[in-house]
Amino acid sequence: MTYLQLFFEFFKVGLFSIGGGLATLPFLSDLGTRTGWFTAADLANMVAVSESTPGPLGINMATYVGFHIGGVPGGIIAPVGEVAPSVIVILLVARFLQRFRSSRLVDAAFYGLRPASTALIAAALVEVCSMALVVPAALAQIGALRGAEVLTVFHWPAIVLAAAVFLLMNWRALKKVHPIVFIAASAVIGVALKM
Repeated sequence: MTYLQLFFEFFKVGLFSIGGGLATLPFLSDLGTRTGWFTAADLANMVAVSESTPGPLGINMATYVGFHIGGVPGGIIAPVGEVAPSVIVILLVARFLQRFRSSRLVDAAFYGLRPASTALIAAALVEVCSMALVVPAALAQIGALRGAEVLTVFHWPAIVLAAAVFLLMNWRALKKVHPIVFIAASAVIGVALKM
């Protein structure tokens, strides 16, 4: 039954997270809350590892959760569930490609999906920023904080690191440095500072 639930839950994630990658985060956050399979902190760690390793973020996360919940079979079933909707849609589109290509209805549907995809990615940005840059325990007590105590809500080392990476990546002298260098350096600093 667990394997069927893994497949079904990740099938829904794959079906509705139009835009892929970061667009899966709101659905994964909801999945963790509903099932208890992982916490918000686990999700933040999964995002960090998935963004630092090769492969699509959603597939990496589905594999991790599936393996965590159901061992090797779960690690296979969850990502298969996540990619199944895309495979089905691609097969349908390929079968009727000529009819879809000239359809004004399909063109209008894709036009409408653009803002939805943008909104999902924006929601993921807010979710990732709140996981990485805010201290959850302090945020829970924000009503009781006064004056400068409010600043304890923010995870300052992570904010400084994010700002430094952003500035360095946009510095003309470092524009030609491959992004993997910044990812690796950030990972090393994060581990060293236990962020």
